[in-house]
Amino acid sequence: MMQRFDKAVDLLGISEEMYYILKVPRKQVTVGLPVTMDSGEIRTFEGYRVIHSTILGPSKGGIRFDPDVNLDEVRALAAWMTWKCAVVDIPYGGAKGGVACNPREMSPGEIERLMRAYTTALLDVFGPDQDIPAPDMGTGPREMAWLMDEYSKSKGMTIPAVVTGKPLVLGGSLGRTEATGRGVMVSALAGMEKLRINPYRATAAVQGFGNVGSHAALLLRERGTAIHAISDISGAYYNDKGIDVADAIAYRDANKGSLEGYAKAELISGDDLFSLPVDVLVPAAKEDVITRKNVSSIQARMIVEGANGPTSAKADDIINEKGIMVVPDILANAGGVTVSYFEWVQNRIGYKWTLERINRRTDRIMKDAFDKVYETSLKYKVSLRIAAYIVAIDKVASTYKYRGGF
Repeated sequence: MMQRFDKAVDLLGISEEMYYILKVPRKQVTVGLPVTMDSGEIRTFEGYRVIHSTILGPSKGGIRFDPDVNLDEVRALAAWMTWKCAVVDIPYGGAKGGVACNPREMSPGEIERLMRAYTTALLDVFGPDQDIPAPDMGTGPREMAWLMDEYSKSKGMTIPAVVTGKPLVLGGSLGRTEATGRGVMVSALAGMEKLRINPYRATAAVQGFGNVGSHAALLLRERGTAIHAISDISGAYYNDKGIDVADAIAYRDANKGSLEGYAKAELISGDDLFSLPVDVLVPAAKEDVITRKNVSSIQARMIVEGANGPTSAKADDIINEKGIMVVPDILANAGGVTVSYFEWVQNRIGYKWTLERINRRTDRIMKDAFDKVYETSLKYKVSLRIAAYIVAIDKVASTYKYRGGF
């Protein structure tokens, strides 16, 4: 994150004082969370919440339950949220949270007690006008419902706007589940238009078949693009005639969330997916999956980053030399935070919008953001990634100057 940040700052001519204001997180919180496990044993988990910025509005960011969660990762993800909100012109700052745990090895009761303990520890941080969490890796609507309930009990009233990504019956928004994948689809189509790729003749490979990857694949397929490969932790699945994405989703959901054993495509290694001769590659899993070791084998004409930080900074130069268009994470996967914003707005006004209105507004915001980033890339003669950082950093820095907060 910082390597790309530094490049954009140099091109903008940001002062040293502003550089450190934008770089240093506003608040970092580390909490110890004792939880009674089903066995009766008390285990203490370490949790984090980093507020990177609140200059544009209350901070916004997901909560990650994963064994690899650490403070450096949460710091980077919080900063990415600041730039993501700014690049799509949403009045939020950036935040991120996480707990180092393995939810796959925990019962629903243990996960609930952990989420409630995390919420209680951060009651003075969370708030609909302060910091608004959301789901991330290892969490979902169920966990957000527990967070909302625990926070609401502490305040003596129901406060749905404290968190987004909730179940619909608790004030969640239509379109939220598929929102990030939808943003990836809109970004991919916008990129295809610039590269003059006909989406009805295009092919794609999607690495990661969780919520983001599966919805991106499904929505791209609905718009004519053939999905030649998908993957999850069990491996990659390839079919040169195209994969029936709806069928693959149904198989995954009936198979404990895994594609393992999917017989309607050829099993290949996860690494081989990156070298397939497709038009569009969508990394939608974890960080640093495209590195200097495998970037030279990529044949795709465009990479659309559904995950946060899937491309290492060292791979950027090689990608640019190869002439591959990369729609960066802070733009491509901003559909999720866009609909999270819509959910928060609906909670605040006490009124629900239709799915058609939400999708229409999301598509417009994503397309406008892509066009602005593309124009900036031409102006500064830089990649879309650096252009996205320039757009975001310029917005946040300009707001600081107008507010005169230092």
